[in-house]
Amino acid sequence: MTTLAAPTRVRTRAPGKINVYLSVGALQDDGYHDVATAYQAVSLYEDVSAEPGDDFSVTFTGPIDTRAVPVDESNLAIRAARLVADAAGYRGGVRLTIDKQVPVAGGMGGGSADAAATLLAVDTLWGTALGREELLRLAAQLGADVPFAFAGGTAVGTGRGDELSPALAKGEFHWVLALSDDGLSTPAVYRALDEHRERYRADIAPAPTTPVVEANVLQALRAGDPDLLADCLHNDLQAPAMRLQPTLATTLEIGEKAGALAGLVSGSGPTVAFLVADRDAALEVQVELSAAGMVAVRAAGPVHGARLLH
Repeated sequence: MTTLAAPTRVRTRAPGKINVYLSVGALQDDGYHDVATAYQAVSLYEDVSAEPGDDFSVTFTGPIDTRAVPVDESNLAIRAARLVADAAGYRGGVRLTIDKQVPVAGGMGGGSADAAATLLAVDTLWGTALGREELLRLAAQLGADVPFAFAGGTAVGTGRGDELSPALAKGEFHWVLALSDDGLSTPAVYRALDEHRERYRADIAPAPTTPVVEANVLQALRAGDPDLLADCLHNDLQAPAMRLQPTLATTLEIGEKAGALAGLVSGSGPTVAFLVADRDAALEVQVELSAAGMVAVRAAGPVHGARLLH
């Protein structure tokens, strides 16, 4: 009888995301907000290589500037690996190498994708066989976007964003992503939203107690119709992100003049996602943004969540 040798290296991949709709509820006593969001996983990926190690370490490759990303125990990928080790009683370590394609602090869930890919990578490398449901449970402990990066596709997220319900999305949606050299802190963007609501509470509608994704968003996704979806893209964090980084208004204007159906700040920003009609339109918008001195990449969605690479 023969047994399979344990792998010496495992490679996995997880996608970045766009929040095509994001409604943020009122500030809670614990300092957090309930949200309702429609996520779409897009073809901008984080690739993780995992090899046996005596300790837990992470290094980065790829075109993204990672100088602001910690490599100590606070790193989300290392936290993910330690969660699997603790859950399975595994006593070894792992060396992680992450090829980053998703912007750092860009509102596209790059760190969450790192964590999701790492959960699958170390579970496979170590042979811990925790199973999908347990890995999703661990993902929820790491942050609101991690379960979605693990699951992929299109989904509605409620609660803190980690309570996922799959959403049907027909066909393929095409996006152009305008990247920024400067990241935005998610907590800072939420604080700016809260401050604005408090300051102008007499003049604006109160924050929803239980935010929901509007039905027309789900209808547009089910229809696979980019024109319908363009009409209902929404992000409560867009205005505060633009107050913190005013150049986002120029980016939105250039992309929409170039032929995008609509644009919005992705998540807490500062990445701006432009929805376009098709591949040809994506190329035209990318060229115009690049001519204006911006870094722009094309992506499509929905795509699969965390998976093994061979």
